Amino acid sequence: MYKYVLKRVAFLIPTILGVTFIIFAVMNITPGNPGLAILGPTVPQEDIDAYNHALGYDLPLLQKYVNYVRDMVVDQDFGISYFTKQPVFDEIWPRFQLTIKLSLLGVLLAALIGVPLGILAAVKQYSLLDTIPSILSFFIAAIPGFVLGTLMLYVFSLKLGWLPSYGTGSFSHYIMPVLAIAIPPAAQNMRFTKSSMLEAIRQDYVRTARAKGAPERTVIWKHALRNALLPVVTQVGMSLGLLICGSVVVEKLFSLPGIGSLIIDRINFKDEPVIIGGTILISICFTIVMLLVDIIYAFIDPRIRAKYSKSKG
Repeated sequence: MYKYVLKRVAFLIPTILGVTFIIFAVMNITPGNPGLAILGPTVPQEDIDAYNHALGYDLPLLQKYVNYVRDMVVDQDFGISYFTKQPVFDEIWPRFQLTIKLSLLGVLLAALIGVPLGILAAVKQYSLLDTIPSILSFFIAAIPGFVLGTLMLYVFSLKLGWLPSYGTGSFSHYIMPVLAIAIPPAAQNMRFTKSSMLEAIRQDYVRTARAKGAPERTVIWKHALRNALLPVVTQVGMSLGLLICGSVVVEKLFSLPGIGSLIIDRINFKDEPVIIGGTILISICFTIVMLLVDIIYAFIDPRIRAKYSKSKG
């Protein structure tokens, strides 16, 4: 098992290198340059060229890429921001922590709401406990997070004044952003869990357990649920990865200083070190999430553990 984990950790290296090169290539072909974006169009072209040369922006793509990777690996240096002249890591790390906090709260709430409702809907199929949540999940899953966020801002901040509309000073500041990013995935988790549970309940081993006289609670929680959780774990893990990558809309809507909003802001200034450093952190986090999903698989399904143990021997 540990060999498999080491292989997946080693897979981080080509992933990070590939993501870094793609971002370098994309930034290289997009119009504009940091000198023009930061100094403005009224500055003489000679001054803009001198500014870009001082930043090293005018170097060939491969040279910039090799220099960046060398500094990142040897000196653990993500570079200096073109815009603020501050170390990139000092800028992106506090914002990345906020995005991680927001995403973890969102995916936890989505799992706590969606998975139990999906189990209940599968067990109580064709009843009101199945029909009502299923209908609601179809509507809620189709509503974008920014629409929910705008609606909550209008009702709970503007009209009722119950919750703050921006900032991160207290727990109440996170209530609406977390709900905005958690409700659509919760509906998806509910539908996915229901489908997986229904498939598991119809399997032969469940019918055999019932024929042997096992209590219904044991059949559902011990036999059906354990096997139905594998695809659900994948869905929840993917939700976390997507929330980390895609929470920029909610961050912008609620004026939260997260990593996504920082990257979007710095694209306007062609601030390559910040854009690349933030993207690398996001890609590392997403890959680690997928690694954790695979490890959880082994704890849920003994067949996977047996396969790893056999390959180890």
